[in-house]
Amino acid sequence: MERAEVLKRVIAILTDAQDIRRAAEAGESDGSGEAGEDGTGSPPTAGVATLLLNEMLPSIRVPADATPQQVAALVAEALGPALHTMVSGFSLAFTSLAMVHDSGRTDISSIGVLQELALEIEAGTYDEGP
Repeated sequence: MERAEVLKRVIAILTDAQDIRRAAEAGESDGSGEAGEDGTGSPPTAGVATLLLNEMLPSIRVPADATPQQVAALVAEALGPALHTMVSGFSLAFTSLAMVHDSGRTDISSIGVLQELALEIEAGTYDEGP
């Protein structure tokens, strides 16, 4: 999955988390921290974060006779780049939100900041980088 797509998925996870929080505050939660898809409080079959993580993380094939050290090396090799990109995405989103907060801006909501970030990503602003 390309960097821009991972960054957009991170924004989707954060946006979904805000929706879950708002639903919980409105009393639409089943107590598990996740609001139901239909607003009834029944838990969803799979959260957006779970679905997105399943799409973002690569599959790993481990030979049956692999040693623990080989398994660790295979897992690190497969997950390292994906996890690095995801952590970079969450860091970028956090930094964007923090900068708006620290500047004292009240003309934009956190969802608005995430939407602006998504537009910047779509425009290719963050195509390069670690």
